[in-house]
Amino acid sequence: MVEVRLENLKKYFDKGRVKAVDGIDLTIKDGEFLVLLGPSGCGKTTTLRMISGLELPTDGKIYFGDKDVTYLPPKDRNISMVFQSYAVWPHMKVYDNIAFPLKIKKYPKDEIDKRVKWVAELLQIEELLDRYPAQLSGGQRQRVAVARAIVVEPDVLLMDEPLSNLDAKLRVMMRAEIKKLQTKLKVTTVYVTHDQVEAMTMGDRIAVMKQGKLLQVGPPAEVYLKPNSIFVATFIGAPEMNLLDVTVKEDEKGLILEGESFEIPLPEDFTPLLKDYVNKTVIMGIRPEHLIVEGISEILHVKRRAKIEGVVDFVEALGTDTIVHAKVGEKIIKIKLAGNVNVPIREKIKIIVDLDTMHIFDKQNEKAII
Repeated sequence: MVEVRLENLKKYFDKGRVKAVDGIDLTIKDGEFLVLLGPSGCGKTTTLRMISGLELPTDGKIYFGDKDVTYLPPKDRNISMVFQSYAVWPHMKVYDNIAFPLKIKKYPKDEIDKRVKWVAELLQIEELLDRYPAQLSGGQRQRVAVARAIVVEPDVLLMDEPLSNLDAKLRVMMRAEIKKLQTKLKVTTVYVTHDQVEAMTMGDRIAVMKQGKLLQVGPPAEVYLKPNSIFVATFIGAPEMNLLDVTVKEDEKGLILEGESFEIPLPEDFTPLLKDYVNKTVIMGIRPEHLIVEGISEILHVKRRAKIEGVVDFVEALGTDTIVHAKVGEKIIKIKLAGNVNVPIREKIKIIVDLDTMHIFDKQNEKAII
């Protein structure tokens, strides 16, 4: 296993007009499970392909430990890849699919047999070794693809949306399996996905990308609770964060956030962070699960709070959760309540805002102020 280091990594297409990856600096620690997260076209797969050697960078460097591998071919990097499409050979039995990379590297026959049986047991596919891929389910084929990738004990394991072809139930199961496997093997892993749930549940750290740039890197809880921009805040979390335009006002008691139909007095410790924004419009962000409906979902641990009024517009009863769509002024905000609660439509409600989980963003550059 090795540390992977990307230094000012760039990949431009169409004579520099398309900046797929635009100057990434990132260190993936030895044995870490790092998730590259972002929407389609953000450059995450291109980044993965450059780490693998399938794509050469326009500029920048890639290091495995102290070794510069920027222009080394894939075969000289000791990496393995798992693809979205499984990429198992239909004419080979499972045993031969898994053994194939070992045969290419000219391992002795007894060593090949030993390793194939070891990895088959690890992934619980021992009974499938004599079958052809056409006789397997999608989940079983994906296990075969993972087994083939790790049988060579690579320094770096690269996974490009490996679960996106599976059904929802199987995806949940395979997420847990892959994470447990990686923890056991301690192999440095880079995992590409657009699925924020996969990123949150699997990654030791998440690297959020947008338009070829790295916006934020950190542990899942940090990226979720302390997003550094509106893009990160709204990309992670379901339902996504509520955003409201507010104006920072000041009176004799301190600062106030003035919305279309509400005012929120702010605690003293907000003043130093917002003093340059007085009489300016900023964006207030609050996650649906951090809002409380008075009399229905009171939470005792909320110490610093403000109240705003809304009218219930629509209710999604999901069993484990209830999502209330409430109209505040002309804006619809979502409130996530636990359990199957009764919230009458078109009724006025008082919404409690937890000030310690509230976010404030600069309206111009969309970066976090608080």
